[in-house]
Amino acid sequence: MKKKSSKEPDPDEPLCCCEYLDRRGGRSHIAACCCDCEDLDEACDRWMKREPQKPDSLSQVVATVTDRLRVPWLTGAKRIDLSLLPPLILLPVLLHIAALHLLLGIVVLTLLPGMVLWYYYFTHRKKGRTLFFLSLALFSLAYMYYLFITEVVPQGNVSILQMGVVTFGVVLTLVSLTLTKRGPGFARPCSADTHSTITYHTPLPDRDSAQLDGSRHQVVIASRGSPLQQKASKVVVEADKEQNDIVRKNWCHICRMVRPPRAGHCRICNTCIQRLDHHCVWINSCVGQANHCSFLMTLLLFLLTSLYGISLVLRSVCPHENLLTALLYCPGVYDQYSSALSFTCAWYSSIVTGGMLHLLVLQLINISYNVTEREARLAVREKTGRSLLWGLIIDTGLYSRGFCSNWLEFLTMGSDSEPTLTDLV
Repeated sequence: MKKKSSKEPDPDEPLCCCEYLDRRGGRSHIAACCCDCEDLDEACDRWMKREPQKPDSLSQVVATVTDRLRVPWLTGAKRIDLSLLPPLILLPVLLHIAALHLLLGIVVLTLLPGMVLWYYYFTHRKKGRTLFFLSLALFSLAYMYYLFITEVVPQGNVSILQMGVVTFGVVLTLVSLTLTKRGPGFARPCSADTHSTITYHTPLPDRDSAQLDGSRHQVVIASRGSPLQQKASKVVVEADKEQNDIVRKNWCHICRMVRPPRAGHCRICNTCIQRLDHHCVWINSCVGQANHCSFLMTLLLFLLTSLYGISLVLRSVCPHENLLTALLYCPGVYDQYSSALSFTCAWYSSIVTGGMLHLLVLQLINISYNVTEREARLAVREKTGRSLLWGLIIDTGLYSRGFCSNWLEFLTMGSDSEPTLTDLV
């Protein structure tokens, strides 16, 4: 029998597509996902012996399971984020259940947005990053398109040109989303804000402290000047005080830098963003100076594609009803499961479209007044802005230069930093 080699693998050796470095720094293989699980063995052993579990035993098991959920990749197995999985499983199941009966559809389509909002406030309170919303957005777009191709188009009520328009809209939306994910424009320290460095030298031993290697520390005591000089000094002191107040206000204690004007620190991304608008969970990134235009274009393309697709679905499953009232009254739609599923997906798409339309309207209003979402929230909190239309419009009056000038500034603004391409997910 041939003796096995006990040589340990070289840590500098490149990883194959199924290998990875675990959370303890050791090389492992995805085929060994159920082997040598010390945390799980210890937890089960304590449970069998009826001994109390350690305070961190459950978190250790979850961390081990999360670390071992991987897929093969060229440079080593990539870990799967658990927040990606719920939309992939729950969305098709819930939509197929909702298509069984009208009452089930009402219950499911009422609970589904409620669960999403609850999860949003739960994660937003903890200020943690999650891929759940981006996964839900991408999978919803892909799954609605899949059902449109497999359930609506075969009924013969959709032409090839209409199907091509929907396909083109989906592709443009994904391209615009990819451009948005290139980066919001990260703030960098400004060289003008960097002051001169002062080096303090200690006196040499056995030397006079007033004389250091031929140089002297001089203390100049200025005499009282003329009234004009005193007034000029007072103006300089007040200007320096105002400048210090501005620097102190824009100083970021986390990034250790003076933020540029209108920049803000995102507690979720843990970095400063140029002209920060808000952190959007649907793209898992901030919306800032570099990607605000592409973010607005993504919203617009998604809404146009979604509205056009919903109209095609309703014309197919409710051909004898008015398009505006077909969502509320479509008799006989639940007689066939295919029509019921298409009708349910149209309702789900309408709910998502309504939320995105509300976000688009807020963005258009803020851009027209040259106000970011962050600045609007600060103005409401500090009561320094003017509120109109029950809080829908917040005018701070700081940067607005008129409707046309505000839009021209928005469309021509760019980023001072180079864009950094991030993963779509």
